[in-house]
Amino acid sequence: MAAYACCVSVPKSRTARTEDVHELALAMPHVTVASGTTDNPVYQVGGKSFVFFRNPRPDAIDPDTGDRYRDVIVFWVASEGDKQALVQDDGSPFFSTAHFDGHPSVLLRASRIGELTHQELAELVEEAWLSRASTRRGATWLRAHPSA
Repeated sequence: MAAYACCVSVPKSRTARTEDVHELALAMPHVTVASGTTDNPVYQVGGKSFVFFRNPRPDAIDPDTGDRYRDVIVFWVASEGDKQALVQDDGSPFFSTAHFDGHPSVLLRASRIGELTHQELAELVEEAWLSRASTRRGATWLRAHPSA
């Protein structure tokens, strides 16, 4: 993942928070916010979603209770290889479901976001944005952020 070098100054090792997702997504250029089916925010670049807060669905459930997860955040990734690198470790906070087979995205429960550092979350949001931004916008952003 890329190194975060934008607008937010926080200690690199601080644990991530759900509020950081909103702040980081909005810090990326050309971002618009749409409302999802339950008014959850959907962050888009060029009309393409790159991060969104998912409503509870039957494919993401607590294995112990059968309750639908109410706190799933979806992040686009650049490739299937990137997805697998994030979800293959059973201890990872990232996961996927059969619904997302073949889809370039990973899921993260907000309740587990503290397992990431702010830096790691920033890199995830940047990569999500880069995977959906136009080639021109992505190249422009990368030129302005050479450490990314």
